[in-house]
Amino acid sequence: MLLVLNVGSSSLKAAVLTATAASACEHWRAEADRQGPLAEQLSQWLAPQLEPWRPQLQAAGHRVVHGGEAFTATTRVTPAVLEQLDAISALAPLHNPPALEAIRWLQAWQPQLPQWACFDTAFHASLPPEASTYAIPTAWRQQGCRRYGFHGLNHQHVAEAVACPRLISAHLGAGCSLAAVRDGRSIDTTMGFTPLEGLVMASRSGSVDPGLLLHLQRQGLSLEDLDQGLNRQSGLLGLSELSGDWRQLRSAAGAGHHGARLALAVFLHRLRREIGAMAASLGGVDQIALSGGIGAHDDQLLEELKATLSWLGPVGWLRVPADEEGMIARLISRADPVFGAGGG
Repeated sequence: MLLVLNVGSSSLKAAVLTATAASACEHWRAEADRQGPLAEQLSQWLAPQLEPWRPQLQAAGHRVVHGGEAFTATTRVTPAVLEQLDAISALAPLHNPPALEAIRWLQAWQPQLPQWACFDTAFHASLPPEASTYAIPTAWRQQGCRRYGFHGLNHQHVAEAVACPRLISAHLGAGCSLAAVRDGRSIDTTMGFTPLEGLVMASRSGSVDPGLLLHLQRQGLSLEDLDQGLNRQSGLLGLSELSGDWRQLRSAAGAGHHGARLALAVFLHRLRREIGAMAASLGGVDQIALSGGIGAHDDQLLEELKATLSWLGPVGWLRVPADEEGMIARLISRADPVFGAGGG
């Protein structure tokens, strides 16, 4: 039995699975919104539900968003690994710190349980230099300033579920990104050095002109103000001045709310533009797969995209439910022969 913890920016997901390298079988799942201190939520909400499974657990896996340059594959957690991950936590401030907190909580709850880190950046380790390199000074690039890409666990799940030569995987939820996948390998993506680049998201800005940020700094805005503004006060929330919740904005836009309509319009404009960019990187597209909380469930979005992107030619449109937990279990099975030999 494998325990998988997926601590997101707004949610906490847990699952108990058995798995092989090719498939995973889910035995138990729970999900909650992130509320209050994470350690308290893990102890008071999660631990009691895990107690019946505790004797059967043989390992645990965690979604860790940013692996930096050092971590490009599923990795067994050791004190040295934790120290390295602490050092790069600032690269994904909404995600890495709570993931590491969950690892340490689990170490206290079940000290002998082997733990594995599975990285959202790992799937994008195949990006070619022209897609991963920023046009910045050499000294900056030598510090690891490059495009990493994110949502790799779900993009990999989608790529394995939709086997085709030229695939655009669209992970659309509180965080949003696209991946251009050729024959199962990521060759381009919309997120970059951090999960801020690319599409408009629930509270994250997506790409903005770096000159705008320099202007705001010269106007006296602090780095902390910029961080909070770009990560937590922008995106759909900042545009609508109402909410970052897609369903609420759909409803409000239908009732004539100007901010909600603007938020949806900007989101869709950026999404269409970036789908076009991914199609250009692939040299055409065979399938576009929508995933994530928005992508897999919004019928209207699917129809809007089909209508406005008909110029792409004959393209298959699919919706694939996200399964980061199942992908994590499969990756652990591939990394550790103890699990790859059975289960599932």
